[in-house]
Amino acid sequence: MPSRRRFLTAGVTGAAVLGLGGLLTACGSSGGSGGAGGSGSKPGGGSSPDQKSVKQGGDDYATVIEKMKGFGTDAAPGVYPRTVRHAMGETVIPAKPTRVVVLDTGELDNVVSLGIQPVGVVHTDASKSLPSYLRDKAGDPAAVGTINSLNLEAVAALKPDLILGSQLRAQDQYAQLSKIAPTVFSLRPGYPWKQNFLLNASPFDLQAEAKAQLDAYQAAAAAIGTGLGDKRPTITPLRFMPGRTRLYAELSFIGTIFTDVPLPQPKIEQVKELAVEVSPEQIDKADADWIFYGVYGSPGSTNQDAVFGGALWKTLGAVKSGQARPVSDETWFLGLGVAAANAVLADLKGFVAPGS
Repeated sequence: MPSRRRFLTAGVTGAAVLGLGGLLTACGSSGGSGGAGGSGSKPGGGSSPDQKSVKQGGDDYATVIEKMKGFGTDAAPGVYPRTVRHAMGETVIPAKPTRVVVLDTGELDNVVSLGIQPVGVVHTDASKSLPSYLRDKAGDPAAVGTINSLNLEAVAALKPDLILGSQLRAQDQYAQLSKIAPTVFSLRPGYPWKQNFLLNASPFDLQAEAKAQLDAYQAAAAAIGTGLGDKRPTITPLRFMPGRTRLYAELSFIGTIFTDVPLPQPKIEQVKELAVEVSPEQIDKADADWIFYGVYGSPGSTNQDAVFGGALWKTLGAVKSGQARPVSDETWFLGLGVAAANAVLADLKGFVAPGS
């Protein structure tokens, strides 16, 4: 898709438009061109996008929800074994899982939201602890590496009966993981978080519970929109990361929440991509009625101080009006699940629509 990428980049006057490469963290994720099924699985790949297109954007990036329509299970409620279709093919779940290992923040949010305490989790590169908004419900799972550096031996030692992850993050490890336990992968974290929730619920026979939670979220989002009436302020979700500063766009977790309310974003962010990258000298492109900013990792490892100390930041309308506010990075940008989405709605209601 080189011509489309050039057009988008030109359209934001030099700012970098991002697809899925570098999603969520400053680090890369597993590459590779194919995956093989292990015990209880069929090899995937026939109807799934290849790893390059999943990472970098393009048609597969924008149509991922359409591609996920066949994912899940046809098993009747309570029936096991059940077969779950997912990004890498099909996996047989012999009985309701009780020992699940999750390989990303979205899968962690999903299982905890369903009342399940995982036995193993990965951490982000920025934090080696459980997200604070889930800590009281997640139990005490063992660490099995980080999102970008999975420890297969630690996974195997936990003797899981289910592993949940994504093609984007761990396609190269899928064959090995499938030999440890039945493994179910989404295409990618982030933008299709609602579909991922339903997929993650299917091995547990909890699709109805997941749908009920999504319906409640949708109703809460709509209520905020109703409370705003015709007064819809523009909002920029700004994130400081090591080596980059992002304005999150339509095909991101936070972008879907803004769509659901709905709340408009500035024109630069109205692109079918994950995010737009700007330099400190371009921070004026972030201006909106409200700016909500998060920091991945230590602020000192980002250009946050350079931005806040620069002359441009002080000229932004949101800054002048006191409507540039810090928010939790672990919910706004890392949560990727319904619990994080509800936390974001609570923030929006408090700041933007306190009377709704």
